[in-house]
Amino acid sequence: MGKTKAVLIDAVDHFLADDGWAIASHIALSTLTSLFPFLIFVTALAGFLGTQSLADEAMRLIFAAWPVEVAGPIAAEVHDVLTAPRGGLVTIGAALALYFSTSAIEALRVGLNRAYASPETRPWWRLRLQSLAFALLASAALLALAFLVVLGPLIWAAALRFVPRLAPLQVVVTFTRLGVAAALLAITLLIAHRWLPAKRLRFVDIAPGVVATFVSSIAFGEVFGAYLSEFARNYVSTYAGLASVMIALVFLYAIAALFVFGGALNAAIMRARGRPA
Repeated sequence: MGKTKAVLIDAVDHFLADDGWAIASHIALSTLTSLFPFLIFVTALAGFLGTQSLADEAMRLIFAAWPVEVAGPIAAEVHDVLTAPRGGLVTIGAALALYFSTSAIEALRVGLNRAYASPETRPWWRLRLQSLAFALLASAALLALAFLVVLGPLIWAAALRFVPRLAPLQVVVTFTRLGVAAALLAITLLIAHRWLPAKRLRFVDIAPGVVATFVSSIAFGEVFGAYLSEFARNYVSTYAGLASVMIALVFLYAIAALFVFGGALNAAIMRARGRPA
């Protein structure tokens, strides 16, 4: 218990000393501003593949991990943007959307480099190319998952026709979307901690922070959603038409702080084990 307390105190001290709250604010704003261009590119890619409906499913997968009170207004605005007439994939607009969607990745990189005390020495163009590669990979993976989620109910309906006794398992299918959203969050955390920082870390080094961020993010989402269901009018009375944006920013700010603290926790554990961090 004494060692655990010492590690937690060390993590909190370094989180505060390394401007963890300011970095979290940067990540939150970058994530919100990157969300629209990323989904615009995903929509263009889906349209290029001839499966426009997959873009809507991909958007639902992203927002499935958000509290309904947070995701609802933002999802509506995103839908309005995505349904606006656009050109195909090979356009300057789609290329720019992909480029600007990497701002959130770069913000995450800054936060992790601060947490792990690893000054960035790689050239900026290499970092941006890596971020572009991650954004492309994320787009393709998201559409692939969306395809599986869309295909799942069709397969299930066909299976029920041949084996009606499977009907009681419908609840499992219902929770598939939440499971996919949770898996996306876990995989994103692993990739971010493993490949974004300048310092190369082992999976055993990043596991504690990833688990802590994952669990605390899910818990915070539930608590924040319950709070908004009772007191959302407070934001409306304070921010009027900007209430939905401010709610999303507060939510992302808290999640970003938990993400940065996860890195600080990993670094504190590494220091406790006698490894430089």
